[in-house]
Amino acid sequence: MQTLPKQPLCVDLDGSLTLVDTLHEGLVGLARNEPASLLQIPGWLQRGKAGFKQEVALRAPVDAAALPFNMPLLNWLRVEKSAGRTLVLATASDRSTAEAVNAQLGLLFDECVASDGRDNLSGERKRLALVARFGEKGYDYVGNAQADLAVWRSARKAIVVGDPDLVAQAEAVASVERVFAPTRSGMKTWLRAMRLHQWVKNLLIFVPPMLAHQFTDAGVMLQAVLAFVAFGLCASSVYLFNDLLDLGSDRRHPRKRTRPFASGELQARDGVLVGLLLLTLSIILALSINPYFALVLATYYSVTWAYSLRLKRIALIDVMVLAGLYTLRIIAGSAACMIWPSFWLLGFSVFLFLSLGIVKRFAELEDARQAGKAGAHGRGYGAADLSLLQSLGTAAGYSSVVVMALYVNSAASADLYTHPKALWLLCPIMLFWISRVWLYTARGLMHDDPIVFALKDRTSLILAALMGLGVILAL
Repeated sequence: MQTLPKQPLCVDLDGSLTLVDTLHEGLVGLARNEPASLLQIPGWLQRGKAGFKQEVALRAPVDAAALPFNMPLLNWLRVEKSAGRTLVLATASDRSTAEAVNAQLGLLFDECVASDGRDNLSGERKRLALVARFGEKGYDYVGNAQADLAVWRSARKAIVVGDPDLVAQAEAVASVERVFAPTRSGMKTWLRAMRLHQWVKNLLIFVPPMLAHQFTDAGVMLQAVLAFVAFGLCASSVYLFNDLLDLGSDRRHPRKRTRPFASGELQARDGVLVGLLLLTLSIILALSINPYFALVLATYYSVTWAYSLRLKRIALIDVMVLAGLYTLRIIAGSAACMIWPSFWLLGFSVFLFLSLGIVKRFAELEDARQAGKAGAHGRGYGAADLSLLQSLGTAAGYSSVVVMALYVNSAASADLYTHPKALWLLCPIMLFWISRVWLYTARGLMHDDPIVFALKDRTSLILAALMGLGVILAL
């Protein structure tokens, strides 16, 4: 007895085959590559959703090679394909996006049914298009959203990528054949995306009141705490936006590809909304502290955007900007507590953070070299620059120790400390720590963020305690 061929299997793209929404990621790409084009969106929308999608896809084509796919579903589709089944990519995304995805998957799909600049194939329109092509109950359909209920109504079988609630709704209109669990994200995922562990960098805000010996003043320390929270909220919003702008680079990075947005755990649209909320809260808190702190925070935010959009791709400028952003945190602490920052503190900070910024870039470049690549994606360096970066980084780190040594022997330290010579203990400790950081970096053992390394490294924590002891002895 001859087996009848299976009905065509039509598969939705956004949220089903891929874990992300390609239109939203296209808009993020547009903001990155052609920010001025965002002003034209109202005009594009006058052409309807299909015309809008076509414009976005034309100006910011999605990098299909880097998209995170729903691997359980994709593997099942490949099995169905190998069994001789006809696969159809049926999506509301623009046809150029659908064809790029199909090409990336080795022409897994026999045809693409997609929006074409005139018709937006979503919901009811997709159903009508599939019925016209295959007939009523002439296809099976894979979907993941409320809009797919209309498509399932005319399908023979429903394959659901979703939670039990969506499955129940699908069962009310069609026979559900298979269910694929959706990617789940919760508060833990959002906290990871906000990178709360990076808030430790904002402890630099407490450096000015601590070095000015005003840590016993409750009013001053309250301002410092508020500034810490405001800076943290602002920095987290920056991390969210930066991860969205860096999607392409992160998805090619051996570690960063697991970040929530790069992996598809979180959606680009949600990242924009949460980022704006965090930024708003940060602004409100900053204005409640004083206008000087708000100005420093605005400067930090502006420079960070410039870094994300352009400066991080320019060799040497990128690490200098990183050093400046660290130093701005110290200036922010001074502004919040109304303490004038000293020349010595600023000089030490610039050199030290320049060294750590170069460590970060060196580690990324070394990872790329070990992976057989000519350079780190989205950066202005090549593998041939590793030796130069190592020289510049160690020189900057040692220069920070020179500044510290000069400070110990200056009149400024004598005014603040009873036994300033005890501060000499800090110099050899800093020399050892910087040398050790660069030794680990040269061996390829450094995390791409040296601050994270310092927090997790037992030796670094012991050295920090010894430096604290040196300060106490100097008091």
